[in-house]
Amino acid sequence: MADIRAFRDAVGGWASGGPGGPAGELAVELGVRTAVLLEGPSDHAAVEALAARHGRNLAAEGVCVVPMGGAMSIGRYAHLLGPPGLGLRLAGLCDENEQSFYHRGLERARAPRRDFFVCAADLEDELIRALGTARVEDIVAAEGDLRAWQTFLRQPAHDGRPRHQQLRRFLGTKKGRKIRYGRLLVDALSPGRVPAPLDDLLASL
Repeated sequence: MADIRAFRDAVGGWASGGPGGPAGELAVELGVRTAVLLEGPSDHAAVEALAARHGRNLAAEGVCVVPMGGAMSIGRYAHLLGPPGLGLRLAGLCDENEQSFYHRGLERARAPRRDFFVCAADLEDELIRALGTARVEDIVAAEGDLRAWQTFLRQPAHDGRPRHQQLRRFLGTKKGRKIRYGRLLVDALSPGRVPAPLDDLLASL
């Protein structure tokens, strides 16, 4: 039996120029009603981690989280999955500096913007600010990345930057690190400290 990953893969193939039939058939078979459009896999990991903390199974609710591979893909994905394509309800997160891409892409697809929520810099920055830098550094140490973090801090390019900016940059310096920490940082949040864009997105689904 097909699962939501098959639908996500079919959407990715469609967005890359493949046929749309498989995605449409799976959307009907799986009862997909909402697509959550995110820039990348680290955002995907964070959203699904928060949903799991709340005891929610998004796939069972007809919600598919779709990492697009960058903000400039919003127009393509909104066209395929929104009103001109499969007619799904669209929601998501965007970075403050990428709002113009989202506004234009959603407008062209005739998709409302009400369920898209803006992160001040990006989601990692929001999570670091919510937890505090000392707590994030504790998590880095617990994950066995303390030596890598200390090496990073000794690099002249990062000297003098605010600690939250250093941590944000560090999370993006190794493939897979942002995805892993996306889950870890969400899991470390206390209930009242979930960043507003992430909290509002989950509440909208």
